[in-house]
Amino acid sequence: MVKTKNKTKQKTRKIVMKRFKITGTGKVLRRSPYMRHLRRKKSRKLVRRYRHYVEVTGRLATKIKSMLHM
Repeated sequence: MVKTKNKTKQKTRKIVMKRFKITGTGKVLRRSPYMRHLRRKKSRKLVRRYRHYVEVTGRLATKIKSMLHM
């Protein structure tokens, strides 16, 4: 009988799960910055623009997917 080493389960990075969203097609989305506070200074146009999600591309997107084990 051959003994195999017990592999541990990989844990997902919870902070990455909280900050990023994966779409059904596999795109990585993040929220726009500058929307937490001090919104009175910003124009309405800027506030509307910052409301939407932005796609993360390139090497960073693949790193995020690997942290989420996708």
